Amino acid sequence: MSKLTGLLLLTTLCLTACGQSEKATEVAAVAEKTADTAVTTAKIINAEPSGWLSHGRTYSEQRNSPLADINTGNVDKLGLLWSYDLGTSRGIEATPLVSNGVMYVTSTWNIVHAMDAKTGAKLWSFDPQVDKAQAAKGCCDVVNRGVALWGDSVFTATIDGRLISLDAKTGAKNWDINTIDKSRSYTITGAPRIIDGKVIIGNGGAELGVRGYISAFDAATGKQIWRFYTVPGNPADGFENAAMEMAAKTWTGEYWAAGGGGTAWDSMAYDPELNLLYVGVGNGSPWNQSIRSPEGGDNLFLSSIVAVRPDTGEYVWHYQSTPGETWDYTATQHMILAELKIDGAERKVIMQAPKNGFFYGMDRETGEFISANNFVPVTWATHIDQKTGRPVETEGARYSGKTAGLQLPGPLGAHNWHPMSFSPDTGLVYIPAQEAPWIYGDDQNYSYKEGAWNTGTDMELAVLPTDAASFKGLKAMLKGRLIAWDPVAQKEIWSFEHRGPWNGGVLSTSGGLVFQGTADAHFAAYNATTGERLWKYFTQTGVAAAPITYQIDGEQYVAVASGWGGSYVLGFGGVMPTGSKAKVGRVMVFKVGAAGELPVVEDKDFVAPVLPELLDVSEDIVAKGASAYANNCVVCHGDQAFSSGLIPNLRYSAITKNADAWQSVVREGLFAERGMPNFSTILDADTVESIRAFVISEANSARDDSFYKNPE
Repeated sequence: MSKLTGLLLLTTLCLTACGQSEKATEVAAVAEKTADTAVTTAKIINAEPSGWLSHGRTYSEQRNSPLADINTGNVDKLGLLWSYDLGTSRGIEATPLVSNGVMYVTSTWNIVHAMDAKTGAKLWSFDPQVDKAQAAKGCCDVVNRGVALWGDSVFTATIDGRLISLDAKTGAKNWDINTIDKSRSYTITGAPRIIDGKVIIGNGGAELGVRGYISAFDAATGKQIWRFYTVPGNPADGFENAAMEMAAKTWTGEYWAAGGGGTAWDSMAYDPELNLLYVGVGNGSPWNQSIRSPEGGDNLFLSSIVAVRPDTGEYVWHYQSTPGETWDYTATQHMILAELKIDGAERKVIMQAPKNGFFYGMDRETGEFISANNFVPVTWATHIDQKTGRPVETEGARYSGKTAGLQLPGPLGAHNWHPMSFSPDTGLVYIPAQEAPWIYGDDQNYSYKEGAWNTGTDMELAVLPTDAASFKGLKAMLKGRLIAWDPVAQKEIWSFEHRGPWNGGVLSTSGGLVFQGTADAHFAAYNATTGERLWKYFTQTGVAAAPITYQIDGEQYVAVASGWGGSYVLGFGGVMPTGSKAKVGRVMVFKVGAAGELPVVEDKDFVAPVLPELLDVSEDIVAKGASAYANNCVVCHGDQAFSSGLIPNLRYSAITKNADAWQSVVREGLFAERGMPNFSTILDADTVESIRAFVISEANSARDDSFYKNPE
């Protein structure tokens, strides 16, 4: 080898080594940076108050922040810093997440938005291009409750059943998988949770005849890791595990024919020390147990909290709050983990205020019942037996074969999906409670219909009254409150009365504050100890979502998303507070000393339409249409065909004037891409025409906007 060749070789080796060294340094630096920004289990467990990394801030789902710069002494100086237009007037239910100075939130149709959490500047948005025809399978609007963060990715679940991973920095799609049987009426509205790289998500659709389950997927690849069914399937097909075999013994009849229900459509919590994932399970399919399981039984795991291993989906324990569920009393409501001193001993507890109106405390290691008490008036049960943990039902509460009657709570629940919070400082749970009665009665003509609502109850019994005195009386019965609840003493400490139900989720802070948005278009702060309202802000449209708080550069911010919608809003526009109109959905961020203003949204003057002429049909035809409307249309188009404004008001639709156009929309799916389903397999042409006759009759009645606002 020549000296020149050797020199060249030596130089090459040196350069290569130097290059490798530089590359190694670069890789190490990237790795260190990634480690700093990546969301991990440890970061969620030990959540820094500067961000909001998971749906309930931490796995315990307390929705409490240790931040105290905004407090009882200065909250009256809180003002709007910035707002971000989500580009929709439909329902917004998402909890924003904040990581590394970036806020992530979902809007209608599952569009994901990323923005600078300090300034509100848009960074990126992602539209999953949801099949809008699938929205017809949803019970409760095209809503979504937010994303999950893991590593350097954002995860979102869509109403058409997909789970999607996005790059947190760019919004570029990593993967997109289907999680449901597309031939059945499954939907997803909940936010995923992530535990040690497993993305966990459930689904909805119990009213439309599905079998519930919860699944875990690998965060890196989207590959399914496990699936746990919440109710048993057909015994002839065998049982997936011993838990399903056990559960099947609590059912009777051909319970699987209508799916069984039990969808896990929202709440989860996780204890990393016990390595237990807690899943809230929903109502039966159909609601009416006498149809679903004719000889009774507890019907596990309906209306239960189920504890499973997050690594495998293995069943560990359950507690059922409503055995033999028959009223749509789901246990999918928010669950909170905490350590409480009970009878002188520290207990690891899980707390829940499900639809049925009782507040529960259980041992979260064993599922042992500790205590329960009603936090609102209830008529279906007198109390929860302390020895058995089972409700003591009132005579006649089970409506099958009995005269229909008014009952509290109704299917909207004493507490719905809107999250609670728990403050370790006060020891209190803050509950967005409500009173909304319902008349339950058998559906005498029930038969299972694929893709339709299958409650087994006569939905027509619960329509709004049409005489002024009765309507005014019913409206007075509808209540909403923020309740501060002592979970140890099982009693109310204070409450704040709102103008009606369907108020927003709750945030508590170490600043001695509780924040909540309201149905009448306000966002407010309350003294956590006394319940005194210390500050409020007009939000232009109703607030159902839960707020968060975070810190950047030493300054504390409070954020909440507004956007009026959801099941109550769609179905009962006639009893909405006058301040809650369908307007633009937004994220709003507040800071002490800020003085920003929301963009003005002009209210369009109502122009009275030329009403369609009454059809020359019998009263029986109109009555037939009223019944069909109540059982198929009311959940979207509103009671008595009166819309809240989220979707077109059928009373004023030109389509009602033309029988052929009406049939093309309702039975031929002309507007399927707008979310209007094709009812050809559910309703025949004559029934569809009778619905038109009913809508036209309502349009020509005296019950217009003025009746609902001022029935006297």
